[in-house]
Amino acid sequence: MDHSAHHTAAAHDHTAHQAHADHAGHQMGSVTWGAAAKATLHCLTGCAIGEILGMVIGTALLWGNVPTMVLAIALAFVFGYSFILFAVLRAGLDFKSAIKVALAADTVSIAVMELVDNGIIALTPGAMDAHLSDALFWTALLGGFVVAFFITTPVNKWMISRGKGHAVVHAYH
Repeated sequence: MDHSAHHTAAAHDHTAHQAHADHAGHQMGSVTWGAAAKATLHCLTGCAIGEILGMVIGTALLWGNVPTMVLAIALAFVFGYSFILFAVLRAGLDFKSAIKVALAADTVSIAVMELVDNGIIALTPGAMDAHLSDALFWTALLGGFVVAFFITTPVNKWMISRGKGHAVVHAYH
């Protein structure tokens, strides 16, 4: 019995799969720091938009620190997820599947980012009471984003190398 055609097809399929796994440095077990940084930056962009919007809204409405932070964190998750959600919806995924992919892709990343960023804001003397026009407000907020980026990038690298986190998105583009 001749199995050469079967083996050739299997080798071709494996090669195609390997090429996809290598896409953007996401080969299982071997993820570049650049790929991890790109995934983190993508997540950070959505988080930053949501968090800044929440801080501005809460401060403008003269809310206290806790409700303002809750709103900012909630909006960080909403905007963080929305970036992935729109991308996978454009790729043709149905809404329910797209939600699952977005949750799997960014939940840990957003959570780590928000924990670090809001922790820095809360621990920076005077930052919680600073106004939108104060340099301390923006320094603590933006400084928190920078620190969160550097702490979250290794987390994303570790997750992507195991086929988790942002790695689940790459099957859809």
